Amino acid sequence: MAVPTGVREDATSSRTPPTTGAASGGRRRAAPALRGSRRGGHPFLPWLFLAPALAFFAVFRFWPTAWGIYLSFFHVRPYLGNQWVGFGNFTRAFSDADLHSAVWHSLIDAIGSVVGSVFLGFCLALLLEGPARHLRILRTAAFLPVVVAMVAVAELWNSLLFPGQYGAVNSILGDIGLGPLPFLSSPHSSLATVIGVQIWKAAPYDMLIFVAGLAGIDEHLYEAAAIDGARAFQRLHYVTLPSLKPITTIVLTLGVIRGLRVFTEIYVLTNGGPAGSSQTIVPYDYLQATTNNDIGYASAISVLLLLATILLTLLVRWWRAKVED
Repeated sequence: MAVPTGVREDATSSRTPPTTGAASGGRRRAAPALRGSRRGGHPFLPWLFLAPALAFFAVFRFWPTAWGIYLSFFHVRPYLGNQWVGFGNFTRAFSDADLHSAVWHSLIDAIGSVVGSVFLGFCLALLLEGPARHLRILRTAAFLPVVVAMVAVAELWNSLLFPGQYGAVNSILGDIGLGPLPFLSSPHSSLATVIGVQIWKAAPYDMLIFVAGLAGIDEHLYEAAAIDGARAFQRLHYVTLPSLKPITTIVLTLGVIRGLRVFTEIYVLTNGGPAGSSQTIVPYDYLQATTNNDIGYASAISVLLLLATILLTLLVRWWRAKVED
């Protein structure tokens, strides 16, 4: 008996389910499992790449920090055994007049060096920002103080600022009737001189960050301001400075932390003198640990400085988030 063609096709289609959708559905279901198996096959691979850096920080950062926090609760006596004093070292730090003077000098140094370096770095960035070849050469020349070791910079300025009339700077000042000046040898000018050296060293670094920020500002903003008749100072005030707020926050944070932790400049140029007029926190801490051999008290000062740095960083992040919102 002959079966009609339409009936035969319907029966065939009903017996044979479509394979395209099933196959594609199977592939779609299998793909996540395959990706999961690939991810699950090497769970420690990222940590393997991070292991050298983590080991370095563990040995030279985390362990010394933890050990310093531990020692801050003891009166350290080498070969005799450490004596537990609890918070005695911290109580002593809050009542130490010399430490208070060092903290005050550190604040003055941080504010002066940060304000000076940020202002000078911003001015240099405005002058040297651009794609021209001669500007790139000038930026490279201006950046050279940053790559020079701080010890070499301090020794160089120590020679240039020799207090006698035969010092290089005093010789020039004497020729124009202004010298010689004491600079580093006077309690009234030693800290200001150190701040000047810090500004000379740090301003090119801030300049480089500001140059990167200026390059990221949309040129259409300047064009719109020019069409509205804004002058150069108005474009700077209403376009450049608001656009550089995040960059300025980063520069200020790095500068303040750098100012609170200043050591090499003070140690090489003045060693805290004369008469303690340029003594800051870190050189004073170093003096307690080496000259006075009071490692427990020095550790307590370091812990307080660490807490102050963390608190300052959190405050700056909070202020940045509030400004950006």
